[in-house]
Amino acid sequence: MLGNAEDPRGRAKAGRRRAVARCLAAAGAAILPRPGRAAPPREGMVDVGPIEAAARRAGLVVHAGERLVLVTDRPPREGDGVPGLPGVFDEAFAAWCAHYGLADTAAHGWRACGMLMSDRDRFRAAGLLPADGSIPDFANGFCDRNRFWLDDQSNPAYRRHLLLHEGVHAFTFTLRRLAAPSWYTEGIAELLATHRLDEGRFVATPIPKRAGDVEQLGRIEVIRRLRAGAACPGLPEVFATPPSPRHDIPAYAASWAAVALLSLHPAHAPAFRALEAGPLDARLDERLAALAGWDAPRAERDFDAFTDEIDYGFDFARSAIDWSAGQPLAGRVRVAVAADRGWQSTGVACRRGEAVEFAAVGRAGVGRAGDTALESTAEGISLRWYRGRPVGRLLLAQWGAPAGGGRPRFGVLGEGSRGIVVAPDDGVLHAKLNAPPGSLPEHAGALELHLRPAVAGAR
Repeated sequence: MLGNAEDPRGRAKAGRRRAVARCLAAAGAAILPRPGRAAPPREGMVDVGPIEAAARRAGLVVHAGERLVLVTDRPPREGDGVPGLPGVFDEAFAAWCAHYGLADTAAHGWRACGMLMSDRDRFRAAGLLPADGSIPDFANGFCDRNRFWLDDQSNPAYRRHLLLHEGVHAFTFTLRRLAAPSWYTEGIAELLATHRLDEGRFVATPIPKRAGDVEQLGRIEVIRRLRAGAACPGLPEVFATPPSPRHDIPAYAASWAAVALLSLHPAHAPAFRALEAGPLDARLDERLAALAGWDAPRAERDFDAFTDEIDYGFDFARSAIDWSAGQPLAGRVRVAVAADRGWQSTGVACRRGEAVEFAAVGRAGVGRAGDTALESTAEGISLRWYRGRPVGRLLLAQWGAPAGGGRPRFGVLGEGSRGIVVAPDDGVLHAKLNAPPGSLPEHAGALELHLRPAVAGAR
């Protein structure tokens, strides 16, 4: 118990404590925490206090929050958002704790140091960027325990994302003892760092709703280009992603997509949550494969469907696909095709070469134009187009490998209000109304689709 400074014995004890503190400080030793001071570093973590002190001695700018000390040589610029980064980091930290189910007590006293660099040599000269080879040559950013470095970026949104990406590494390396395969390490950092600001406050957006919220990030565009070039990896290839200190953008994008699928898809999220509750070590892939409820073939197919349909505002719940086998078409079948869903099974299984006649009737809501509600028939509306077709246009497809190579996808066989489709392979017919995935919550109603075996010679 501390003595009372009002009595002589208390004053003497206080004087001795001050003297000891001065000696310890002169020797460069850490002073034990007291109320109002930061907690000591956790086991395996770097003490942020000496880094902050060295930065100030070197004339670097320090912005401090509850969870982050940000050191930078970036000259102050009006409206660049840099002074507010520690506050954004604090809000993101709370979201990371929620993702992993960590209580406040588990993160008590945790603090990181981030170094935002315009000139790496200035940080080396201050002793804040090791030049002894202990830190590899990195592109853009690198994390060591609860300290990390990142090169300054011209775009404020991407600078903020990169800071949070490295912050997630610091969080997982120290609070979760992360030693997992690269796909998870980088994928979870991308997922938990992706966000937008709402009146300056952090809002997690694992799947960005608009391109403007994640300027210069480009993960969705990268996946699209890989798909267009028949170079997009499947889930097993993503799981085999090798570690690299260089910024391999396609690998980052694919890892983000894999973790997004496993975290957010209703068929896979329960097993993935159970996985993340356990050790995040080098055996992560083995643990995933052994989990009850894990369906590897379905996950691989869902990943291919996601990367093919990927877009801003993608909603896994609205786009989850029924992969059940279906039944042969013996007569006329009537199916409702909802306007607010992605690909939907018709329940009709076709054999290769089988011809099916289709006709669609009715109208469905496909959003608004100002105050006007928009409705569409199976032909779609000419006012809005998506991926080369009118929004609201009925599409019929079958899942399979494309003729030009690449991962499996839905190949459109027929479209519009009526026609005949011929199955190129064995499989179920799926249908949807053409629309950007992010607009589906604004759509309503359904079209009525009629299917029957095609009459010989019909057109």
